[in-house]
Amino acid sequence: MAKVLVVGGGGREHAIAKAMLASPQVTTVYCAPGNPGMQLDLIQTVAIEALDFVALVAFAHEKAIDLTFIGPEVPLAAGIVDAFQAAGLTVFGPQQAAARLESSKVFAKQFMQRHQIPTADYQLFHDLATALTASRQGSLPQVIKVDGLAAGKGVTVAATYDQAAAALTQAFATTDTVLIEAYVAGFEFSQMVLVGGEHYVMLPTAQDHKRLRDNDQGPNTGGMGAYSPVPQVTPAITQATIDQIVVPTLAGLKAEHLSFEGVIYVGGVITPTGPQVIEYNLRLGDPETQILLPQLQSDFYQVILALIHHQQPAVHWQTTATYLGVVLAAPGYPGPTKKGVAVPTLAGADYASVTGTPQQLVSAGGRVMMVTAHAANLKAAQTAAYAQLDQLNVGPLIYRTDIGQQGLAEK
Repeated sequence: MAKVLVVGGGGREHAIAKAMLASPQVTTVYCAPGNPGMQLDLIQTVAIEALDFVALVAFAHEKAIDLTFIGPEVPLAAGIVDAFQAAGLTVFGPQQAAARLESSKVFAKQFMQRHQIPTADYQLFHDLATALTASRQGSLPQVIKVDGLAAGKGVTVAATYDQAAAALTQAFATTDTVLIEAYVAGFEFSQMVLVGGEHYVMLPTAQDHKRLRDNDQGPNTGGMGAYSPVPQVTPAITQATIDQIVVPTLAGLKAEHLSFEGVIYVGGVITPTGPQVIEYNLRLGDPETQILLPQLQSDFYQVILALIHHQQPAVHWQTTATYLGVVLAAPGYPGPTKKGVAVPTLAGADYASVTGTPQQLVSAGGRVMMVTAHAANLKAAQTAAYAQLDQLNVGPLIYRTDIGQQGLAEK
């Protein structure tokens, strides 16, 4: 019987841990650092931070952990997989060199150019004056991207030259590498892929809701809700995503000696000429994971082990229902948030930035929990998720009331 360690402490990691615990082969799932909301699902939380590689490796040896699954991008970019592999431990996630596909937008753009993977045109700048001049000569809207990791908040879509100038000025205050990218209009979707070398498993399609407020208003966040599958992503678009993006990405990684066992998350956009890559992430999405993994009808532990051994797993997903989830966040998010706000306890919810006890959870950061539901279609799933929310005492916690609306509007 197997023991699994999940590294991270958010709603994504809660969902990963639950999926692992559902395997008949898994007896115990530890989550480091986890959060007290996970204890409602018999997940054992461990007070070790995700960047404390020495302590995590020691814990994995001490508990004879059979598989470690890395949730967040920050430890991946810092080389956690390299540390585990050097210690002879079985781990799912990209090595630091491959994780640059997410941690460096410049590396990702140049990688896509090298391997003819469809993506927007871009220019690279190392000083503010040159960038401002180019911006004023470019067309609108423009996308300004900071090179490093920014928790989903390092991208500005500027509708005016003034907005672009402000974003560039802010970006160059913290970094010396900034991209200006052509804006690609189209329907955006998330396509996650579990990979093991050149073997891969496509997850169902999802759509994340990045903006804080209804109708995609307000600042960008880590994500305020999601639904899956996405009706606009037809089988033909999925096949084009495989042929034009997924397979060339895996071949490119192999050619550059960067193949790995982990996740490729394609942030895609449907254009008149086919799907394009907006960005790569090299981990599962949060909040999408919370509505994707419950659709898996196969043994998640077995699927991951097969990929680690470069075997093609047989994988089955549900195909009859739509899953939808709504994120609740503490007041102030995505800026400085109010700590200690009461967070309701709900069976089946995925918890994130909470502290306290499982019976008395309080906010410890931005996104605190996600309420999910599934039903025969998108409208019914939306109704079911919000009906659950209406039963909760959410107090001053904030959430969007229109998750799934785009999928209904753009049929």
